[in-house]
Amino acid sequence: MNKVEDHCVFVTGGAGFIGSAVIRELLRSTEVQLVNIDSLTYAGNLETLSEVAHHGRYDFSHTDIRDQEALQELFAKHQPSAVMHLAAESHVDRSIDGPGAFLETNVMGTYTLLQAVRGYLDTLNSVRSTDFRFHHVSTDEVYGALGLEGVFTESSPYQPRSPYAASKAASDHLVRAWAETYGIPSVISNCSNNYGPYQYPEKLIPMVIGKALHDESIPVYGSGSNVRDWLYVDDHARALLLILKKGLSGRTYNVGGAAERTNLSVVQAVCHCLDQRQPRKNGNSYADLISFVPDRPGHDFRYAIDSARIQNELGWQPRETFLSGLEKTVQWYLDHQDWVTAVLGPQYHGQRLGLGGAV
Repeated sequence: MNKVEDHCVFVTGGAGFIGSAVIRELLRSTEVQLVNIDSLTYAGNLETLSEVAHHGRYDFSHTDIRDQEALQELFAKHQPSAVMHLAAESHVDRSIDGPGAFLETNVMGTYTLLQAVRGYLDTLNSVRSTDFRFHHVSTDEVYGALGLEGVFTESSPYQPRSPYAASKAASDHLVRAWAETYGIPSVISNCSNNYGPYQYPEKLIPMVIGKALHDESIPVYGSGSNVRDWLYVDDHARALLLILKKGLSGRTYNVGGAAERTNLSVVQAVCHCLDQRQPRKNGNSYADLISFVPDRPGHDFRYAIDSARIQNELGWQPRETFLSGLEKTVQWYLDHQDWVTAVLGPQYHGQRLGLGGAV
């Protein structure tokens, strides 16, 4: 897809955290026409895209990716040359409490979208069909867990260990199967933990910021020794656009930030940033609010991504270190507490999820 600027691109899940960053990057660095396809679940909110809502190259469709008839109408109307598929349920804790929603969206939603793409490609001539690109955005959690050493590569075996990871692994397999069986030109990317502005406040870094600012106990699962590789969301968005433009059809690309941290060290770093920018009224550190709570069931010990392929083949490098990205993130949340209030609404107040209590 070498001339993506000349075309229409569908972004599913564009009102979410990573999807909105992708939309901002596409509008900033290309001339594409964009259609954001989002059903606006709890984690999708149009407040996240208020700055581009009236952009001349941006259109929004309030559509569920499980609605094949609605998808077919969108394909017929806009004639896209690419789909960037980011719509997904993504919170591991929620998948433990309610796995059904993850199967519905991540598996059946991906299946329905692939079927709509398949039908659409049948209406195109051979050149346009060959130039089409389906970019499926996935996670490193499909690979399972690592010990103290090693990294995930594109050839690592799939060993998902949570309902969320299993649903994403299934969707990856569907994309590969539809590419092989029906000839859909596809690429897959698997990323490490994202962080940055506009992340829904249930995720670790914004959750810590919110708890700290309200002077509440900051929960750390288990001993806090679990390790994640952290990737600043704007670096990820640039990587996804590069994959869309230059990635080889049938290829998988791992995207990581080369920033491994234990969960405890991440929480402590957030507290340190807040100490510097908005000190507590009592003069104590926000780190004094840290408390250790029972671990998540089946908590994967460590993830680490080898990004050599995207770096060597496509020339991508992360621009942010973990600390530079974290400083930007903390300051953004301090400046945008109105956004946090707007997206949280009445349904979530920072309560503990992921103990497997709901059926």
